[in-house]
Amino acid sequence: MSDPRVITVRPETGSYAWTFGGAAPVARIAPGTVLDLYTEDCFAGRVRSDKDLVSQVCEFPFLNPQTGPFHIEGAEPGDTVAVHFVSIEPARDWAASTTVPLFGALTSTHATATLQPPLPEVVWMWELDRARRTCAFTTRREGLRLELPMEPMHGTVGVAPANLEVRSALVPDAHGGNMDTPEMRAGTTCYLGVNVEGALLSLGDGHARQGEGETCGVAVECAMNTVVVVELLKGVATPWPRLESDTHIISTGSARPLEDAFRIAQLDLVQWLVRDYGLEELDAYQFLTQAVESPLANVCDTNYTAVAKIRKEWLPPGIPHRDLHRRLRATAAELAGVVG
Repeated sequence: MSDPRVITVRPETGSYAWTFGGAAPVARIAPGTVLDLYTEDCFAGRVRSDKDLVSQVCEFPFLNPQTGPFHIEGAEPGDTVAVHFVSIEPARDWAASTTVPLFGALTSTHATATLQPPLPEVVWMWELDRARRTCAFTTRREGLRLELPMEPMHGTVGVAPANLEVRSALVPDAHGGNMDTPEMRAGTTCYLGVNVEGALLSLGDGHARQGEGETCGVAVECAMNTVVVVELLKGVATPWPRLESDTHIISTGSARPLEDAFRIAQLDLVQWLVRDYGLEELDAYQFLTQAVESPLANVCDTNYTAVAKIRKEWLPPGIPHRDLHRRLRATAAELAGVVG
């Protein structure tokens, strides 16, 4: 690769986006641009010790700051933006996780109202060892150190919604947003359907790691240094966010109740098999039924997110999204030593 167009963005405090839609672009970029980005954690960096309770140091609704948006030249409704994650690396050697009153899968919430009091607000600080690729915390009572592999990802990636909507960066939906799937990792390409001129792409909400479902509602939240390549597929519609890795094609669905999120992801994957692999709809339905993997992304946000994925090695011949993921992987390999 000769002289890739690289744009470096390190947002100043106060220059983050808090919504998808409704925010002015921070830059105009051409398809093929490499973005070298800093993203702040979901607490805007304000939770720095176990004494920093979210209810005291954060100001709702200013949670989950996004770097962007970026106006992508030539992007129009009916097109698809492709975001290939070249690298995702923690920017600090610490991260935070918390319980938040009336938030999470195992507590009363505003939508699931009960007489039970909310769970107490607790902060856990995680140590990140970037050399050993681990993250660890110490239990509150026993003083036991628990260590897990570091698996960096982005919880939030999206474009402006359709129909003049402005959505909080806490919400996942057809535009992407706060999907919180661990599939959004380095080496993955995310496909997002364009709803407005320029698409208005933003991302944030870095997680050093997260279990499927994000049960308590908060992952190992950390600032990230992330490199992505942004491309554009003209005339290709993507109704719900899709991902592609070297091993799987992956559909997502976001809704409440959870079974509707499950249905959206499964249906989208059936339709993907029909469009790019030439299967008849009911044959695709049968194949998916026997082959699909269905991990949960989040069961805590304003909308829940479910994932449907199939191994590429089991698929018939096909060319997903015009073979863009394979080409972007080659671009990423050429970028080694240039950025990041």
